[in-house]
Amino acid sequence: MVKIFIGGLPDNIQEMDLAIWVSLHGRVETIKVVRDRATGKCKGYAFLEIYSLADAKNIVSTLNGETFKGNVITVKISEDESGAKTPKPKTNPNPNPNFKSKRPRLQR
Repeated sequence: MVKIFIGGLPDNIQEMDLAIWVSLHGRVETIKVVRDRATGKCKGYAFLEIYSLADAKNIVSTLNGETFKGNVITVKISEDESGAKTPKPKTNPNPNPNFKSKRPRLQR
């Protein structure tokens, strides 16, 4: 699955409208419209999971820059195409395990 980003959405967007519009150009698996918790209005963007890379590239090339419900839409493949997180190299914050970082308390 390939994750794509869609930006520039109107605040009253419905998931079904977006699904119908995008599915004309490729197979959509999931849709997540990002909404404001307090008002429930769309924050202007959504993430979609697309079945294949070919479908995702077709959606991006066809819909990027198009107008949807009066707004110009930005569509791009998310940086993390594979869906897997790349592990960060582990660093040891304390390279010397015998070193104590705290000062000892003075005995009175």
